[in-house]
Amino acid sequence: MTRGVQADYLVVGAGAAGMAFTDALIDHSSARVALVDRRHLAGGHWLDDYPFVRLHQASCFYGVASTVLGGGRIQDHGPEAGLQERAGVTEILAYYEQVLASRMVATGKVEFFGSCEYVANRHFVSRVSGEQFEVPRECRIVDARYLSPNIPADSPPPFKVAAGARVIPVNALARLEDVAEQYVVVGSGKTATDACQWLLAHGVDPGNICWVRPREPWMLNRALVQPDPAVFLGMTADIMESAASATTLHSLFLNLEDAGIMNRIDRSVMPTMARAPTLAMWELEQLRSIEHVVRLGHVRRVDPGRITLEDGTARIAKDALLVHCAASGLRNPPIIPIWASQEITLQPIRAGFPCFGAALAGYVEATRADDGEKNRLCPATPYPNDLAGWALMNLLGTRAAMAFSSEPDIRDWADGVALNPAALPPEQQRSPQLQEVLARLSAAVPRGLAALARLS
Repeated sequence: MTRGVQADYLVVGAGAAGMAFTDALIDHSSARVALVDRRHLAGGHWLDDYPFVRLHQASCFYGVASTVLGGGRIQDHGPEAGLQERAGVTEILAYYEQVLASRMVATGKVEFFGSCEYVANRHFVSRVSGEQFEVPRECRIVDARYLSPNIPADSPPPFKVAAGARVIPVNALARLEDVAEQYVVVGSGKTATDACQWLLAHGVDPGNICWVRPREPWMLNRALVQPDPAVFLGMTADIMESAASATTLHSLFLNLEDAGIMNRIDRSVMPTMARAPTLAMWELEQLRSIEHVVRLGHVRRVDPGRITLEDGTARIAKDALLVHCAASGLRNPPIIPIWASQEITLQPIRAGFPCFGAALAGYVEATRADDGEKNRLCPATPYPNDLAGWALMNLLGTRAAMAFSSEPDIRDWADGVALNPAALPPEQQRSPQLQEVLARLSAAVPRGLAALARLS
């Protein structure tokens, strides 16, 4: 027997995107939402992540529009004193539990179906009881899973592991019971940098860490990705000016490095990876203490004492513990229109900041009727993977920001949302420093966009 669920929207996925969309939608409409997730609680991949993970960006840029994660707290001690706090996994999960209960379910507008799998054709099924559910034909489907990341906890190692080789996902690192002679960290992204920093913080000598980096990454200076419009928009102006004076993608990133925006771990190697998570300068100094770096492409096989890679082999200790951080992370499917005849497919809108993009889509869905107009105002932007992808993200994201900001109500909403890194105070409250930045940005954007189009 199938149970009917009365809803105007079926949101599939209660992770960051699904929660941000639902929050903004019900805040600005009377819509009823059935929120479905295969996990038992809201929070998406955070329910499966490694226990020492933290946001790589300021907490206030993450979560839902109605409730600021972390309350806008500033760090008052430690190496990042003066910067916005970055929530850890425990705080993030507690935040989503509270938002789901008090901001959504308590309103009577949202019904949450945990441990349920969306099948197709407006049907979903409980993974526990087998009970089946369906929503009406006029109910709109919202796909919040299109860009769901792959993480080491739910992705087996993408290489062969021979008998006797010791390989663990990064999640198991915090549960070690014996000391390894050598730790081998495999991966080039944020997860691998977190694993290296965790080992160093727990007293492992840098000489006992081998870091297998298939690609060298560019990373953003975290001090510039802060909820101060003069700082964030000043960085944006620098990006546009750097692009305008660049002749190649490599020269663009070298310009950004000179401007203090981009960092690379090894200044003797030109990175090819530009997913660009944020990194603090103290983290960069720690990572540079690891000198045993293997750059022979992706791992193909691990044997006791040896790693076979795309471009050669590397010797490791016989009892080395290999830490698998090599899941693909953020996915890079083709960008498609967010609004289609059958589904709404959530994707970023401005460059990066997926929570803001999902909340913006929720606001626009609540306040506009025509799907063509919605897509014009909120074109999707991709996540980057390489240098050209980063340039394209910034090109399309800036164009999108110009499109949705042309509508006074959307601009006013966006300027009042902490999720928006470019939120502006009312004109009478803008400092001379911010006014100067806005003038720079206005002059730089046309030339910068033309250059980004050419470079990407």
